[in-house]
Amino acid sequence: MAFGRLERTTGPTPMSDINMTPLIDVMLVLLVIFMITAPLMSSSLRLDLPKTEAATPSDAPQFLIVALTPDGSLYLGDQRMAAAELRQRLAQAAQRTPGIELQLRADKMVPYGQVAELIGWAQDVGLNRIAFVAQPGER
Repeated sequence: MAFGRLERTTGPTPMSDINMTPLIDVMLVLLVIFMITAPLMSSSLRLDLPKTEAATPSDAPQFLIVALTPDGSLYLGDQRMAAAELRQRLAQAAQRTPGIELQLRADKMVPYGQVAELIGWAQDVGLNRIAFVAQPGER
């Protein structure tokens, strides 16, 4: 057994430089993206529209709310009324504003026949836009 000196080779020295190639690639990709999207973001059409007093938005609601309770009571907004009076008010509203929407709020315990009858009344007087209002369900 010979005890001799073993020669040790020195390992590679640690690299102290940053590899710039990936950084330059990312910067060039970002530059291309911004060059393409910048003209698209500023291509809005600028108009100087005329001003007039006649074109003010109306404050009147563009819908009617009709509610039907489980006991058969009819409400137009918050006002309770009889069936004949409701039909008359719906006809007046349809004549004043032809495209008005009827928002129907019916309790889930109301029989379908009463709801269908109310829809028929609305269609008879000329209200064809009918929306059914419901509460959002649980997910």
